[in-house]
Amino acid sequence: MVIIAIIFILYLGLMVGIGFKYYNKTDNLSEFVLGGRKLGSWVTAMSAQASDMSGWLLIGLPGTAYVIYTGTSEAIWTAIGLWLGTYLNWLFVAKRLRKYTYISGNAITLPDFFENRFRDKSHILRLVSGIFIVIFFLVYTSSQFAAGGKLFKTIFGMNYVTGLLIGALIILLYTALGGFTAVCWTDTIQGTIMFFALVIVPIITTVHMGGWDVVSHRLAQLTPETLGFLPKGMDGSVNTLLLASSLGWGLGYFGQPHILARFMAIESPDQIQKSRVIAMIWVTVTLSAAIVIGVIGKAYLPNLADGETVYMEMINRMFNPVVSGILMTAILAAIMSTASSQLLVTSASVSRDIYATLFKKDVDGPQIVWASRITVVVISIVAIFMALNPESSVFGLVSCAWGGFGAAFGPLILFSIFWKRMTKQGALFGMIAGGVSDLIWYNLSGGIFDIYEIIPGFVIASVVIIVVSLATKVPQEIVDEFEKVKSVNA
Repeated sequence: MVIIAIIFILYLGLMVGIGFKYYNKTDNLSEFVLGGRKLGSWVTAMSAQASDMSGWLLIGLPGTAYVIYTGTSEAIWTAIGLWLGTYLNWLFVAKRLRKYTYISGNAITLPDFFENRFRDKSHILRLVSGIFIVIFFLVYTSSQFAAGGKLFKTIFGMNYVTGLLIGALIILLYTALGGFTAVCWTDTIQGTIMFFALVIVPIITTVHMGGWDVVSHRLAQLTPETLGFLPKGMDGSVNTLLLASSLGWGLGYFGQPHILARFMAIESPDQIQKSRVIAMIWVTVTLSAAIVIGVIGKAYLPNLADGETVYMEMINRMFNPVVSGILMTAILAAIMSTASSQLLVTSASVSRDIYATLFKKDVDGPQIVWASRITVVVISIVAIFMALNPESSVFGLVSCAWGGFGAAFGPLILFSIFWKRMTKQGALFGMIAGGVSDLIWYNLSGGIFDIYEIIPGFVIASVVIIVVSLATKVPQEIVDEFEKVKSVNA
């Protein structure tokens, strides 16, 4: 435990050190929340994927695959949905969004872009989108803090709340200090650690157990459904709602502010293609490995009380303290990379999109940067309170927030950058319809309400955007700017 603790302390010290390094380079809001649009291909790709996958990749997804009945099939189809969403997001959204946000008033946040894109002088789009970002990122950030609590509890046997507070404090420090550039560089380091840890653990476990034949034999003794490809109900028929829900995760990518911010921050649109290749290699390997960990974990440790601890328990039982400590930092890396990104986007929305708008404050200079730093602290405290329940499901919390962003912002982003006929009214009512319907659907159950709420929310938002936009008039200057984006390489 002492050796693992030393490794953790060294690692955490490195992350905070990076925050201090960039402290004096964040004297304006653009630098603090978007790094001045100076990211290279590698950092953009690694940061986008590391901030995307979070502690969910090493805790939530293996935990889902670990579930004896239908868990593996649910995890497989969720991974397929995520893979498709990742690819389509990089292929269609990344370059177009980077160009459009630059041309449309050099927008540095999504609410900023919505306001500029639709010439919204009332600021209603900025305020409503800022409120949705705060709501859903509170849930998302609390899921990462919950993952941190589980990590420290499993490794060190410490109280869940104490572990939660330690992890939250470190994330808070380097995010508030260094801003976007510090977060992206720490994401790159953390993404690399996650990649190798996820590959190594299932390979070593399989060898440790005596090979794949031994693993498959043990799995076969558990239940015939253990390695099922299609999710099935208790009557043996394919569970179409679960299948659709799993694939529906892919829709979420088009509306995730912390991922889209990386597209906006890359130095040149021409670097997107290289970033896409790097990102897809990373995501293909890590998603596959996470599922394999859950499956092999069933054979190795079939009686865990909490399946979401399977990765940690496997490491604890197989490796010496030094190796164990290094591999455990992968979870810490996953948690920190996502939580820091979410805190940063939330602080930008509160300071620039809500505080500056309501109180008519200057959006440039050190005052607004300090407002963002204070917001990081406040949001962290609220998220900690939301995560205090040790029974919190990382998978469940991430699912809620992911669906909310996908429904509220996904259709809004896609129509904004690809449909010139879209209007301010369509954007506003579509965003509200998607976000509210997602929240309502989330709290209902039974029958059709068992489908993942992102799907009906996404459809409802899209229909509202089309209907309202066609019923209202779009100014000519908006159409002209839309056409300009096609020809400019900004």
